[in-house]
Amino acid sequence: MAVQKLRSGVIGRIARLIDFRIDERLRDLNGRVNDLEHATADHRRRLDGAESGLEHARGDLRWTRAELDRLIPSVAAQEAQLEDLRESLSLPVHADKPELAEARSLIQEIQRQHAQIRVRLAGIARYEDRLRRIEDRQRETIEQTQ
Repeated sequence: MAVQKLRSGVIGRIARLIDFRIDERLRDLNGRVNDLEHATADHRRRLDGAESGLEHARGDLRWTRAELDRLIPSVAAQEAQLEDLRESLSLPVHADKPELAEARSLIQEIQRQHAQIRVRLAGIARYEDRLRRIEDRQRETIEQTQ
């Protein structure tokens, strides 16, 4: 009977020791799981923000592309007109003074329009560069959140 009592006491102590270690491990694991859940929620929030910003940049890029597609034919037509005028100017001129004055004013108008086209194209190029940088930043943000 004493041996049996001693055996049950030893078994009870061993069981409590094992239960204590298991409970300690479970608390540690629960803490880690909670930390991971919070980190995952934070990553989801940041990813949603990055995707929203990227979608905005995509919309800007679509608008820019549409504007560029709209402007390209006009620019091409004006360049063709400029080339036609250059060719006509390279021919020997047999004209009187009023015709020369009109030709000069036409040349000045063409040069003015050409300058305006260059300014517009430079603006488009700057805008596209800005969009590219925004997309790069968005891509980096998404990569950091993954």
